[in-house]
Amino acid sequence: MKIKSLELKNFRNYSSASVQFGDGLNVLHGQNGVGKTNLLESVYLCSIFKSPRTTKDKDLVKLGETSATVKLVVEKKYRKHTILLQIDSAGKKKVAVDGIPIDRAGELLGILGVVFFSPDEMKLVKESPVERRRFLDVGLSQQQKSYFISLQRYNKTLKQKNNLLKEYRYSSNIDDMLDVWDAGLAKEGAILIERRKQYIATLNDAAGKFHNIISGQKEQLKLSYETSISGADDISQKLLEAIKASRQKDKELGFCSVGPHRDDIKIELDGKDSRKFASQGQQRTIALAMKLGEVVIYRDDIGETPVLLLDDVLSELDENRQKILLQMTNEFQTLLTCTQYDLPVPASKFLISDGVVKRG
Repeated sequence: MKIKSLELKNFRNYSSASVQFGDGLNVLHGQNGVGKTNLLESVYLCSIFKSPRTTKDKDLVKLGETSATVKLVVEKKYRKHTILLQIDSAGKKKVAVDGIPIDRAGELLGILGVVFFSPDEMKLVKESPVERRRFLDVGLSQQQKSYFISLQRYNKTLKQKNNLLKEYRYSSNIDDMLDVWDAGLAKEGAILIERRKQYIATLNDAAGKFHNIISGQKEQLKLSYETSISGADDISQKLLEAIKASRQKDKELGFCSVGPHRDDIKIELDGKDSRKFASQGQQRTIALAMKLGEVVIYRDDIGETPVLLLDDVLSELDENRQKILLQMTNEFQTLLTCTQYDLPVPASKFLISDGVVKRG
């Protein structure tokens, strides 16, 4: 899988831009604040239908303009796709694939696969479990539409149950109403837990190998899925029992406290919990290894290699690790942003200057 071309109109700081990417490493270089990350953001948006940087889609439209447009052509093994995404000044998005409008975000997933890494991704290691669950959900949703559908159903049911717990916790018939929501949570939640466990087991091997190379074999990385539901059998029934057992507590709290929305990824280096003890350098290496592992899992599962988006990653690595990283990515298309590039790894280079893209 590779991006052949990208066109922007009134997107962020770009009035108009057009880029023809190469197959392997593509370097977007220039001073800070000129719009390098905005290019990666537009690509991510065409894959996930969300920005990795903001929840306010109206911010994507160039100041003073009424709308923004992103047009991307992606080439896969057997065909090409053209993704056309439009955003109005109120932040409303419309998307079409090969000229056919798409109504739901789930229909866009899988057209263009991407893995995004930026300095902010270190949050994956040390910050709240929300970041690690998001990592799982984005990775799995790109590979498995059935997972995305279960995730949507689970989140919708969870929201409805939480509203019920807040507003009707003292109602005489609340238990009957909760029984309905609990059954739905157990059914969809079991799917999420099972798929996440499988994903982490595979990621543990892939990320471990990358971490071993990047860290110079100094530490052993281990990933595991943390959930209150033990065992691999009857997950749905076990989850239902756990949810019901916490009902009284949940009534008092006003929200559901049991389920995959509370689960986490345990990250260990040489047996120590990295979520508590990892240094900044260790966090960076772990997060990068997990992202590279995500690329491999996608390739092995789908048969297509996703596009790797690396935002300002070189400035955080020494020269030897920079070379190692780029050599490891030579098998798939990579878009890399940096202020300057002088490494001996061949690349298609693009100079970014105040919203203008030039080859070279």
